[in-house]
Amino acid sequence: MVGKELVPTATVKFFGAGTAACIADLITFPLDTVKVRLQIQGENVKVEGANATKYRGVFGTIATIVRTEGPRSLYNGLVAGLQRQMSFASVRIGLYDSMKQFYTRGAGIVTRLMAGCTTGAMAVAFAQPTDVVKVRFQAEVRTGDCERRYNSTIDAYKSIARDEGVRGLWKGCMPNITRNAIVNCAELVTYDLIKELILNSTKRDRT
Repeated sequence: MVGKELVPTATVKFFGAGTAACIADLITFPLDTVKVRLQIQGENVKVEGANATKYRGVFGTIATIVRTEGPRSLYNGLVAGLQRQMSFASVRIGLYDSMKQFYTRGAGIVTRLMAGCTTGAMAVAFAQPTDVVKVRFQAEVRTGDCERRYNSTIDAYKSIARDEGVRGLWKGCMPNITRNAIVNCAELVTYDLIKELILNSTKRDRT
């Protein structure tokens, strides 16, 4: 029918969200690496003492990593990062509308909050191993001829499961679930409400 609005299927939303997140990750990954290095800087000092690399600020950290490890080090763990986005964002964003329909046919604020919390928690529970591996690569300082801890992303998954048990791949899962459930509610529900207001305003202007 002419003029009928085409609604994307859950599958399209699922893969569309994952693909968009991967593109965003390709652009912003160096900043994520900087964040991880700054977060663990105190631990590096405890382990390596005076020889630990000192990072100062965002641009200072980028400059230090490039100078001491090479520019490619800014993208350490990128493969795991893309795996994380494809699995994490696909569930977190792509299944949001489907989860709203699961809870109720309405579109009230409570339903949206429940859907946001659910998909946020589900995404973390599903994608946590990719996040653990990504951070391990980002945290590793590679200077000189030092031996790499993991040879590849697959090797990292296998090594962690072998040395730390399968549960090691889900380290930090509960705090991450709590954080992302809250973030997902704030992001998606706010987006959903603003989008609805804009669409309703546009419809009123047309009539």
